[in-house]
Amino acid sequence: MRMRFLTRFLHRFSRQSALALLATLLPGLAVAADIDGAGLSVLWAIPFAGILLSIALMPLVVPHFWHHNFGKVSAAWTLAFFLPFAYFFGVKAAGVNFVHAMLAEYIPFIVLLTALYTVAGGIYIRGNLHGSPALNCGLLLTGVVLASFMGTTGASMLMIRPLIRANDNRVHKAHLVVFFIFLVSNAGGSLTPLGDPPLFLGFLKGVDFFWTVRFLLPETLFLVVSLLVIFYTIDSHYFKKEGILPMDPTPDTRRIGFDGAANFWLLGLVAGLVLISGVWKSTVVFDIAGTAVGLPGLVRDVGLVIITIISLRITAKSVHDSNQFSWAPMQEVAKLFVGIFLTIIPVIAMLKAGLNGPFSAIVSGITRPDGTPDPAMYFWATGLLSSFLDNAPTYLVFFNTAGGDPKVLMTTLAPTLAAISAGAVFMGANSYIGNAPNLMVKAVAEDRGVKMPSFFGYMAWSFGVLIPLFAIMTLIFFR
Repeated sequence: MRMRFLTRFLHRFSRQSALALLATLLPGLAVAADIDGAGLSVLWAIPFAGILLSIALMPLVVPHFWHHNFGKVSAAWTLAFFLPFAYFFGVKAAGVNFVHAMLAEYIPFIVLLTALYTVAGGIYIRGNLHGSPALNCGLLLTGVVLASFMGTTGASMLMIRPLIRANDNRVHKAHLVVFFIFLVSNAGGSLTPLGDPPLFLGFLKGVDFFWTVRFLLPETLFLVVSLLVIFYTIDSHYFKKEGILPMDPTPDTRRIGFDGAANFWLLGLVAGLVLISGVWKSTVVFDIAGTAVGLPGLVRDVGLVIITIISLRITAKSVHDSNQFSWAPMQEVAKLFVGIFLTIIPVIAMLKAGLNGPFSAIVSGITRPDGTPDPAMYFWATGLLSSFLDNAPTYLVFFNTAGGDPKVLMTTLAPTLAAISAGAVFMGANSYIGNAPNLMVKAVAEDRGVKMPSFFGYMAWSFGVLIPLFAIMTLIFFR
């Protein structure tokens, strides 16, 4: 059954890629997934770098080609790694590593994102609010709180439309969306593994569910409060500058409320399943081609699939239509991330090798003279890469660079893990391509008539507002 499902998925992904990848899986898979990174050449990182650079640059340089072929680009880079890997290390080793990446990381990751995206897409906030600096701050804060429970993607898709509708009689609106991306699409997801994909990857690696809220709460409060104060000042300036506002074009014909409110219960079930899978310890483990699949994780993922199906069944078509719900964003995420999770395999192995591996210069650059990690360097290294590459694989890279042992990282090296987590989540807001919800929010805003800043125009906002705050945070929290 799993092989048939995998075949169908890869067929849609790319027929040629599916055949090539399945060729590595068909023989017996009974070898270990570990790779000795110390013996690998840095050339093995080219496919991983290639897919990330493709994600960063191709939508800007060749947007039409990228829109129609991003799945094929992801497949091409995946094959650029797996075919040589199967040749040099054997078909069995390639198959085992493929299965491990899919079962231990990719499938749980994509199942959670799909559940959150679907359930959030089944909730529509109806009615009309009248935008003002105070009300806008309240909407942004609401989105921040929701983001850690329903994910930055879910909270962004739920809250961006009400924010735009509340301000549809305003002249200056771009700054509303920019700060929405800063706060809801990024900073708000920092407190639980549900909030942002990097933290969920850490959870899958063994980081406790409540670790992030204990160790990132001060940093999150500082950033959120600072951004809200700056936003209120800017929004008040524009609000007063506009003078007497024209009549609000959105009629007050409906009371504020929710359509599809039953999905809130499903959100609670999603959070409960993830939490239970982290605290439930079971001796029942299924060995699938060398990958240990525990019963708690299996129950969580099956439960999330069931919740996704229930949400689709109980949500009225009118709600999905009002939210302009479609599967296109999830299809893009699924196709791109399967390539990311597979091509990152040798990169993680080389980073785990530490000073003995080909990335020794990177490891030494973020390590103090006494051999201990430097939290400030980890914060900026993780953050700067997360600004232009996807923050989920960036988190995974530096998580493993710091040793990859969750028990050590949660205790002895807690400041380092906090710096990695903060850098990945917070600095994903530095550019449109730093985090998937950024581009989704931009697209929704432009569809609603908001003239958004260009790629570099947005970076002028982020570098002018965020970078100084990150510098202050470094001095306060990551010294």
